[in-house]
Amino acid sequence: MKKIIIITIILLSSWLVKLEAQQLPIFSQYMFNTFLINPAVAGQDGLTSVNLTAREQWVGLKDAPRTHVLTAQTRLYPDNFITRIAHLKKKEDGGSVSGRVGLGINVYNDKNGLLDKSGFQFTYAYHLPVELAELSFGLTFSAYQLKMNKSKMILTDYSDDLYNNSDFTRFIPDFNFGTMYTTKDYYVGLSIAQLTQSSIQFGNSGASDYYRLYRHFYLLGGYTYPIGSDYTLESSMLIKASKTARPQFDISSKVFIKSQYWAGLSFRTGSALILLAGVTVDKYSFGYAFDYDLSAIRKSTFGSHEFMVTIKFGDNPKRFKWLNRF
Repeated sequence: MKKIIIITIILLSSWLVKLEAQQLPIFSQYMFNTFLINPAVAGQDGLTSVNLTAREQWVGLKDAPRTHVLTAQTRLYPDNFITRIAHLKKKEDGGSVSGRVGLGINVYNDKNGLLDKSGFQFTYAYHLPVELAELSFGLTFSAYQLKMNKSKMILTDYSDDLYNNSDFTRFIPDFNFGTMYTTKDYYVGLSIAQLTQSSIQFGNSGASDYYRLYRHFYLLGGYTYPIGSDYTLESSMLIKASKTARPQFDISSKVFIKSQYWAGLSFRTGSALILLAGVTVDKYSFGYAFDYDLSAIRKSTFGSHEFMVTIKFGDNPKRFKWLNRF
């Protein structure tokens, strides 16, 4: 019984603080780095991209979620720095370096209440030309550590065996899968995270489906519409679903000015109204999102803040023959 009480306290204080027990972090600027939620995006635009996203959720609330993610992705086209290091050469008939392979890596830390989740992900993607579009598939291997902060636990009995004999640490491997269909004007993709549904139970009191990482499903889509010569309207939608939470919708629209400045508005069902803004200077992009909470929790917080920095290396991707159809 003591073990059950301890485990219940841990889970309630860490995950139930998120909306409807969402086990994975929420990103308000997902549309600028869809690689965060769909592995098929790795190397899709033909450039080498590095992105840093920092999210402070429910600022002012003690032990609120904090997420920091560093991603990097590239396309294995002939003569890029990876193929040169690996001494891969393009043959006259197309060779193995055909420009269809994308690689990505993700290093992250997610703190939420007593829970600290940190690790890395490695992604392999493959991109197929389909007439005037591109069909992409991606598979991610992840390895991370789940750790509970014992110093923050509040118990009535500190002589419990589980508390004294466990470091409350789990090492968990997992996989994510995604597919994406992209054209010049729109894209749509489906991805699944936490495929293995690993157990996260501490102690040996018997397996339980309640203490498990459930699969999360993401359906993503977006459309770009030019308005005159200097303005572009981009709308996107993200649907998230899992066994532990009702489906949640993110609906967003942004206006780009001369492809350099942007401002937008998003709505997350049952959660928040989001303001978006950013600027691109040369190969650098800077973005900011402010979440105004619509639930009762807004009385105890100053909202959520998310910062993003992206660096893109490489020439115009249209110089690559497999992207010329765009």
